[in-house]
Amino acid sequence: MRVLVIEDDAGLGNEVAAGLRSAGFAVDLAPNLADADFKISVNVYDVLVVDRGLPDGDGLQLVSAHRSRGQRVPVLMLTARDALADRIAGFDSGADDYLVKPFALPELAARVRALSRRREHPAPARILLGDIDIDLPRRRVQRAGILRSLTPKEFAVLELLATRAGNVVSRSELIECCWDEMAEPASNVVDAVIAQLRRKLGAPPVIETVRGTGFMIGSDPFAP
Repeated sequence: MRVLVIEDDAGLGNEVAAGLRSAGFAVDLAPNLADADFKISVNVYDVLVVDRGLPDGDGLQLVSAHRSRGQRVPVLMLTARDALADRIAGFDSGADDYLVKPFALPELAARVRALSRRREHPAPARILLGDIDIDLPRRRVQRAGILRSLTPKEFAVLELLATRAGNVVSRSELIECCWDEMAEPASNVVDAVIAQLRRKLGAPPVIETVRGTGFMIGSDPFAP
């Protein structure tokens, strides 16, 4: 899941990004409305985390403008403005959630994850692929009843492949959905994560390499 954090305080923005990345999200940062508009125009985001007091305007302007254009990406307002009138204005402008600063990063991550499940085509809470059991809300993977310890990035890649089981996912799609703008698309980072996943999930392997295209998990990975 990819998140855009719109925050002009560089220190806080980096702290939020680090916390969300450690929870398994790919995170981009925008310090103002203009940069946020540009990034939204070229990337697909699952959730927007929006501050209000930005250098070039109120974050509610962005939310209202995008809602008026029919865009339904979930929005969490993250702001120090805690008055009842401010919270009502946030919801009236189209925000889906409102979290007041200061806040706890685990709560922010939980709220972002909850919002991401409100997408038009939400992922199921649990995916079963043969003897592999993927519990999405708890970020846990078991194979043959044995818990497998995955990093947040490994889990994100497995989640994307599993939710698209039976279809090929290209390297560029994996980078777009599971990494953020700090990733280097020309590197072998995707292949390294896939290799680690295969090792941790064990035999028989379930992730196939489709040469020249990408990777996939079959809709029935153990079919003859």
